[in-house]
Amino acid sequence: MSPVRRGETLPIFNRIAVLRAEHRMSRAALAEAVDVNVQTIGALERGDHYPSLDLAMRICDLFALPIEVVFSRKEFGPLSAELYPRTKGDMP
Repeated sequence: MSPVRRGETLPIFNRIAVLRAEHRMSRAALAEAVDVNVQTIGALERGDHYPSLDLAMRICDLFALPIEVVFSRKEFGPLSAELYPRTKGDMP
């Protein structure tokens, strides 16, 4: 049984909505590409459902990204902050 059903708080955050937007892909198109119901994609994006390892890997393969870029136990910050971290001398 998934942790969501057990009521445990073991969050799995994801960037699925961001990746879909970057690829101009609808929920329906992503669902079809990874062979799940469109409601599953919505539930994943809202954090109401945790992906199986197989589904997580299919999503990552589709976007050609490693799993840690798409899924995390910690909430994601802006991608720009990860790509271009500020240093002490940077302007605000």
